[in-house]
Amino acid sequence: MSAGRILVVDDEPQIRRVLKATLTAQGYEVFAARTGEEALEALRTNRPDLILLDMNMPGMGGLETCREIRRGSEAAILMLTVRDSEQDKVAALDAGADDYITKPFGTPELLARIRAALRRLPAAEDSTETVEMEGLQINLAQRRVVAGGREVRLTPKEFDLLHYLVTNPNVPIPHTRLLQAVWGPDYGDQVEYLRVFINQLRKKIEPDPSQPRYLLTEPWVGYRFAKPGG
Repeated sequence: MSAGRILVVDDEPQIRRVLKATLTAQGYEVFAARTGEEALEALRTNRPDLILLDMNMPGMGGLETCREIRRGSEAAILMLTVRDSEQDKVAALDAGADDYITKPFGTPELLARIRAALRRLPAAEDSTETVEMEGLQINLAQRRVVAGGREVRLTPKEFDLLHYLVTNPNVPIPHTRLLQAVWGPDYGDQVEYLRVFINQLRKKIEPDPSQPRYLLTEPWVGYRFAKPGG
């Protein structure tokens, strides 16, 4: 049985070959694309669980490709780049990536990042469990969110972050605990991930993202989900 389906998108033939050989040896089913345009076609044909996406490609660049993928896919996206500034990391996450890895990278780090990107919080034990508030319904088992009367699409990591906050309501959750719960034990220091993902969630579920009602910032601590009567 395949460990998962991975699409490798990189304009460098050697990188595609090495990644395909490495990941196939780990039990993944691997597909490859040379450009962003090829990646969008491969996405429709192969339906990958995770996409390794080069940030710096000719033609349709990695960020634009990432945004296009996010319009219709919930596949995990791991951005590959030679740049390592916080600005570049935020740009990748803001475009819809789940994680970011800098070239050159070792095989153990890459495999750990892939496992983290594919990591999911367990489904709610009660299959009917739905959190309902004025203007917001969150079905934890079905991973569905309705905000302002319309269903909104969340990426898997966005939903996992919301899930963790919703199931620990009205208490400040420290940055480190949130990061390690959603991404894994190696992510305690990646606070910029939370800033970007909370911002995206607010845009999707808050009536007024600039004045959040549900996802509140706890200065110098972390974030809190405000649930009336909780």
